Amino acid sequence: RSGSGEDSLDTLLSRLPLTPAPSPRKRTMSQSKTEPPLLRTSKRTIYTAGRPPWYTETGTPFKEAFVIGLSGGSASGKTTVANKIIEALDVPWVVLLSMDCFYKVLNKEQQELAAHNEYNFDHPDAFDFDLLISVLRKLKKGKSVKVPVYDFTTHSRRKDWKTIYGANVVVFEGILSFSNKELLKLLDMKVFVDTDSDIRLVRRLQRDIMERGRDIVGVIKQYNKFVKPAFEQYIEPTVQVADIVVPRGGENFVALDLIVQHVHSQLEKVRWAALASAHQGQPLPKSLSVLESTPQVRGMHTIIRNKDTTRDEFIFYSKRLMRLLIEHALSFLPLNPVTVETPQGTVYEGKRFHRQRITGVSILRAGETMEQALTAVCKDIRLGKILIQTNHDTGEPELHYLRLPKEISEDYVILMDSTVSTGAAAMMAVRVLLDHDVHEEKIFLLSLLMAEMGVHSVAYAFPRVRIITTAVDKRVNEEFHIIPGIGNFGDRYFGTDAPSAWCESESTDY
Repeated sequence: RSGSGEDSLDTLLSRLPLTPAPSPRKRTMSQSKTEPPLLRTSKRTIYTAGRPPWYTETGTPFKEAFVIGLSGGSASGKTTVANKIIEALDVPWVVLLSMDCFYKVLNKEQQELAAHNEYNFDHPDAFDFDLLISVLRKLKKGKSVKVPVYDFTTHSRRKDWKTIYGANVVVFEGILSFSNKELLKLLDMKVFVDTDSDIRLVRRLQRDIMERGRDIVGVIKQYNKFVKPAFEQYIEPTVQVADIVVPRGGENFVALDLIVQHVHSQLEKVRWAALASAHQGQPLPKSLSVLESTPQVRGMHTIIRNKDTTRDEFIFYSKRLMRLLIEHALSFLPLNPVTVETPQGTVYEGKRFHRQRITGVSILRAGETMEQALTAVCKDIRLGKILIQTNHDTGEPELHYLRLPKEISEDYVILMDSTVSTGAAAMMAVRVLLDHDVHEEKIFLLSLLMAEMGVHSVAYAFPRVRIITTAVDKRVNEEFHIIPGIGNFGDRYFGTDAPSAWCESESTDY
């Protein structure tokens, strides 16, 4: 088998340690919390968590995520095949989900059995299929999910679960991926990785001894008692339901090409310009509130729109407008009537925002410039950040970074960006907030300047989101810049030139 492209048995045996890893054992997790959600290859970096902005004008996904199911024996190379598929697909957002995350929590007696290699981890009863199916259903619908992190050294779940966001493609791999009827219904493509049993045994020995601190006698005992019988009874028969069988695993480039071609044929690509154009000529939505164009406001707009304005003046008058915008936005918060006693001993009938938190979330980088104005008028406010960059190849925004405060679901969220042109970045940011269970009517989208196209897109997709700005311009040019506009707000504010390799949301006035 050395000519098959896979590791030969002799080569694998030569690398096999005869003694277990030194104590203490290396902690091996199903999904490490510290690992970034990306796959690095020799050519590029592929982000494996995130969300494509493929939503209809009603805020729902254009199409469910395409789910690829990978099955095969233990150490057959499923993860290698999964990574090869992700690399070859060349799509911006992919989720890689492992069945290893869904082992059941063991009781004390089962823990003792597992410590002596007497617990069968290859039997269907070892997996929490209810949780697995629930998670995969949500991912298929584009929802964010929390996934357990399983510790193979202690045979338990870690306290902190990992958050995974929906994507256009979900790659799901596990030894029993095809053994459950409900699970099979969620798979759009079923791939069985077929690797010789000798190769799989040596790989398992190598992995369990080097990575999981087990001894060779215990690994072989577990293999003969549980792994091999489970493969013959539960795994091997499921090859019959597979759409594609991949011999030789990750080195079978012909099979991988067939998989990639089929997935590409199923993916629907959508441009945001087409979405926004449907609303041209329509009256501005009722959810929009524009700051009154007083002589002061118009004067400040004149200064920051002027291409000859110095950076210092641009920053100064932008900050003034931001402060006015924030104060205007706070007037839409629900206020309860309250009575207070003045120092003169008289009663004053007033209003008070009561018992609910406000959280500010900025769309990096330009949205971050509004944080100072927000913290100046909202004491002890919590802040979050979302980084959305535009893919030059597709013209669509992509989520690259997210940090939100805990327990944000009941908060009023002030979402901040400097400018909104097509509304694509803003729609993605709103969708992420909704995925974290923030109520749509509690989201306020604030921007210094918006285009009518962006206002319509956001309002039609999310009619209960409050949209607040200091001005709305009518046109957007072919490059999706607002006309007459304000230029590249981030570059003018920070004194930087437009980056060549990538571009943030405000760099194209998204």
